Amino acid sequence: MKNTNIKKLLTIAGFIVASSLLQNVAVAQQKIDPKFNKMMTDSFRAEGIAGLDRIQQDETQKFCSDPVFANSKQGEKMRDKIQKINMASIKQPSDGKYIGDWKKGEAIAQSGRGATWTDKADTVVGGGCYNCHQIDAKEISYGNIGPSLTGYGKLRGYSQEVVTYTWNRINNSKAYNACSNMPRFAHFKLLNEQQIQDVMALLLDPASPVNQ
Repeated sequence: MKNTNIKKLLTIAGFIVASSLLQNVAVAQQKIDPKFNKMMTDSFRAEGIAGLDRIQQDETQKFCSDPVFANSKQGEKMRDKIQKINMASIKQPSDGKYIGDWKKGEAIAQSGRGATWTDKADTVVGGGCYNCHQIDAKEISYGNIGPSLTGYGKLRGYSQEVVTYTWNRINNSKAYNACSNMPRFAHFKLLNEQQIQDVMALLLDPASPVNQ
């Protein structure tokens, strides 16, 4: 009986030590690695409008680049903090209008130009939404990293809650999911307010092909 109890105690102690080590590893993952930073800097070069500033990570990017920490218990608290920071950065439309022109929105969603090293500084940036989403039910070729957008407004309705949520998601999806794959369109000034209003129309205008 005594040997059994000792074995149980040793097993529990071992588990506690292992858990502690894993948590310490998770914390260590958040520390800056000079070798990694040097590798990143040496692997990229400035070209056209794309400068080396693009590889400098903000707090959100650093958090999501470390899945060990991000998925740890300590990371959960940081995740909430990061989502709140991103939510606070979102600005609602200055003119109070959320819905623009769906035809312009469709052109934006289907454009992948802008912000690349081959583009000019004045090239209009597109949303590139087709890379991750099916937009029109008639499409046969589309990305599937994100959910299909077909029937977006038709399925969810057109309440103010849905409108605001959609606006926030397009502006900065990391306000809801710290490590969302969706670009932070407003945060990085990829799309301006009018463009976002037009993409909103593509998703929420009943006349849009998305809702047919």
